[in-house]
Amino acid sequence: MSSLKIAAIVVAALVAVLAAPLLFPPKQEAAPPITHGMPWQIELPAPGASRVFGLTLGGEKPSTLTDAQRAFPELLKLALLAPPEQPLALEAYFETVAIGPLSGKLVLTVAATTAELEAMRDKAAKTDHLETGIRKFTLNEADRQRAENMPLAGIVFIPAARLDESIILQRFGAPAERIRQGETLEHFLYPDKGLDLVLDSKGKEVLQYVAPSGFAKLRAPLKN
Repeated sequence: MSSLKIAAIVVAALVAVLAAPLLFPPKQEAAPPITHGMPWQIELPAPGASRVFGLTLGGEKPSTLTDAQRAFPELLKLALLAPPEQPLALEAYFETVAIGPLSGKLVLTVAATTAELEAMRDKAAKTDHLETGIRKFTLNEADRQRAENMPLAGIVFIPAARLDESIILQRFGAPAERIRQGETLEHFLYPDKGLDLVLDSKGKEVLQYVAPSGFAKLRAPLKN
């Protein structure tokens, strides 16, 4: 057999080997269920700090709005709010986020001093008066960039799916305290995790996360 024929046979065999995965692709295994980052998966990376949805509250390296935007592909909206007879609050929110099989609204509060917030208000690019009586200030570009690098103070998740007591206890465990508020609200308090889960019999449930070291401020307004 000539060397040319041998070479042709070798090349043909090599092509067949390389083409085999394309003709007969390996069987794909079922993807594992998505569990990382669920609302009940709260990590405690350091004393007094917590991490949920991949975002850290408290500690030496708290997450920022920039970190939140990296974590979620949806558009992050930011505004400085002035509720009637309430202090200024710098909030950012995702109208809808997908967290594993869940979806809902995610609201982030930014840690800033009163002086910083007042300075942002005074230099705001635009002011809107909402029907709720809240004044909404659109930050100028410089202040927006500053705000994006400020630490997060809290996270609020409002799931689209309804929760009930059995789901709460199954997923989050027994709370350290339960407090009823009015006729429709009940707070499930988890101070060691920095979570106040509000069960609403006639509305949307609300999950409020803060660093465990700051949970006392979240608990203080609630009457026992």
